[in-house]
Amino acid sequence: MRKEYRVKKNTDFQEVFKKGKSVANRQFVVYTLKKHEQKHFRIGLSVSKKVGNAVTRNRIKRYIRQAFHEFDGFIHNDIDYIIIARRPTAEMDFSEIQKSLTHVLKLAKVFVKSQEPRKNREDVTEK
Repeated sequence: MRKEYRVKKNTDFQEVFKKGKSVANRQFVVYTLKKHEQKHFRIGLSVSKKVGNAVTRNRIKRYIRQAFHEFDGFIHNDIDYIIIARRPTAEMDFSEIQKSLTHVLKLAKVFVKSQEPRKNREDVTEK
């Protein structure tokens, strides 16, 4: 993921924490802050040392970035996202992380109307 798609500065993190809204499930906490002047979304990641060693934490961050890469076009572009991974993510594979992120992002209502990731559209048509 390119650098302009990442939240890196502490001041940016603090602004999202203070002014943004949060939603959570068992695996993730997601903070969102709408920024009207942005052309694309930005994500900031936080994985505590309590989750696992450096290899585990970096794997989780790669999976989250890849999931957001696949969500591109389905989520609003004018939002900063801060994702905090909780302990259960250490034992999850990519598909489980992607499913959990989809769930928490639906709770945050950040998907573009009438567009959701392909896997979720198939689930809706089966019911």
